[in-house]
Amino acid sequence: MDFSSLPLSLHPESERFRLLVASVTDYALYMLSPEGFVVSWNAGAERFKGYTADEIIGQHFSRFYIEEDQSTNLPARALQTALSQGRFEDEGWRLRKDGRRFWASVVIDPIWDDERALVGFAKITRDITERKEAAEALHATEEQFRLLVQSVTDYAIYMLSPDGVITNWNAGAVRIKGYQHAEAVGTNFSQFYTEEDRVAGLPMAALKTAAEVGRFEGEGWRIRKDGSRFWAHVVIDPIKNALGVLIGYAKVTRDITERRQAAEALERAKEALFQSQKLEAIGTLTGGIAHDFNNLLSVIINGIEILTKEIQTPISAKVLETMRRSATQGANLTQQLLTFARKQPLKQDKYNVNSVIGSFEAVLRRASKGSINFRMQLDPLLPLAIIDVSQFEAALLNLIINARDAMPDGGIITLSTEQVELHENAVEQLPAGRYVKVTVSDTGMGMTPAVATQAVEPFFTTKEVGKGTGMGLSQVYGTIKQFGGGLKIETAVGKGTAISLFVPAQEGDANEGREDSTTGNETALVVDDQPEVLDMTLQLFRNMGYKVLSANNGEDALTILERMPNVNVLFSDVVMPGISGIELARKARGLIPNIKIILASGYHGRSLTTENADAEDYKFIKKPYHLSEIAKILRMAG
Repeated sequence: MDFSSLPLSLHPESERFRLLVASVTDYALYMLSPEGFVVSWNAGAERFKGYTADEIIGQHFSRFYIEEDQSTNLPARALQTALSQGRFEDEGWRLRKDGRRFWASVVIDPIWDDERALVGFAKITRDITERKEAAEALHATEEQFRLLVQSVTDYAIYMLSPDGVITNWNAGAVRIKGYQHAEAVGTNFSQFYTEEDRVAGLPMAALKTAAEVGRFEGEGWRIRKDGSRFWAHVVIDPIKNALGVLIGYAKVTRDITERRQAAEALERAKEALFQSQKLEAIGTLTGGIAHDFNNLLSVIINGIEILTKEIQTPISAKVLETMRRSATQGANLTQQLLTFARKQPLKQDKYNVNSVIGSFEAVLRRASKGSINFRMQLDPLLPLAIIDVSQFEAALLNLIINARDAMPDGGIITLSTEQVELHENAVEQLPAGRYVKVTVSDTGMGMTPAVATQAVEPFFTTKEVGKGTGMGLSQVYGTIKQFGGGLKIETAVGKGTAISLFVPAQEGDANEGREDSTTGNETALVVDDQPEVLDMTLQLFRNMGYKVLSANNGEDALTILERMPNVNVLFSDVVMPGISGIELARKARGLIPNIKIILASGYHGRSLTTENADAEDYKFIKKPYHLSEIAKILRMAG
């Protein structure tokens, strides 16, 4: 019966279904026999495959498969799977009539009759080539992006879950953080924060900000696997799906430690330049004022001298003496100002700084007496430096006195020397090179940054009124600048202060330089607990051409002998607190067997030898002694 002239609504149901299938063009819908031969064909099949119904009905459906799939018997296996599992679904390459390939989505369902006998198979094929190409393009883009991210080594780029758990890890993260991929993925990113930041809740606060604001950006310290710190610049962006639901975070971290250090160095250089220019301006002004004031003081002092001779009354003499002392104090203050302004004439030469310190050690120790423990750490390989000895000694004494005053309850003063290599502008505006570094450090109260900045300015002092002029450190600064060097203050409140002097090192053997203010070839250590006697005896030995070292007690003398085994002569008082002169002589002979020993005492040498069996091994001289007597004994001992 021909149903074509009837309305569709009047067609039998089977005919309507056939017409529906035949009209579908987006899907290839056709039937296969139980053996796989094509028994029906629709418009979609003709469009995809390129075959007309007359060309394909009766042909086996395996012809649509590519050769590789046919060689693995995929068509037969597809039908078998449909039979055994009730359905076969797959994607793969298929062939058109003209030999071109297309990517197909395939579904095969078995068809049973009412008796459960297999009638054949229903096969649905769809051309999804464009979707596959789009997916592959997307995958290629994602892969390129993944490779790009993985290849970046200057940035740590990785993903976090909404809870902050690391889900991937790139090469930059390995380099910067130190953790391998397997070590990092699955752990929480908070492990990279410092303990202080974790306690403060900064990691989760950063995620919260990113989620609420749309971005988090900041800088701070982070921790590497080995425990070392680095300064990081961090950006965190939230990642949301198409529905706007948060699915994680993208985190980018960069190590900017070097940039931060460079910025800090630049800031320090700017500050140092500002301080240098300020002190230079103060120095210029101070020098001019001091020079004019010096001229005025000269007139005043000379006028007082004339008036002293002209006016002889007791009252006027007392007044004039008071005026003279005040004028002299003013003159001393003027000299300090000139030193700061670097207007003082210097007598510079090459010196071994250790030897200069050694000859001045007794004075430095006396200045630090009380509950102060004075220590020295001198570099035995110290190169020469060009200095003015008297100015250098005055600078050291100022530093020791300042250190002592910073420790009213006692503490430790350490005087040390070493040779250092400085980069350009590492200390003030000094050029790069080798320097002799002399440091006086204390364990006192320390200074605030504001005080440390002003410490070298003239008349600046933190001491009580009448306890200091405020010129000590400024005089040290002026002296060291005249030597072509620099000064550095390192301090913290409650942790003490270290003031370092840097003087350009000179080439050559340290033994080539002048050791002190004389030119002798032998070194003498003079020991006496009376400052006046000690100072005079030192001058006697200098007049004889000796390089001189000094100590005002036996303990300090032993320290010097242990540190300087090149001492040739020990000249010591016998009666001293603590270690006596004879006990010192015994220990000195044990340290330096060939040392010449002269002991001075108000008692006669014979009485001393009676009381001390080994005293006759040493030369004795009776107080008061003269230069000629010392010289004679030394010639006999030589």
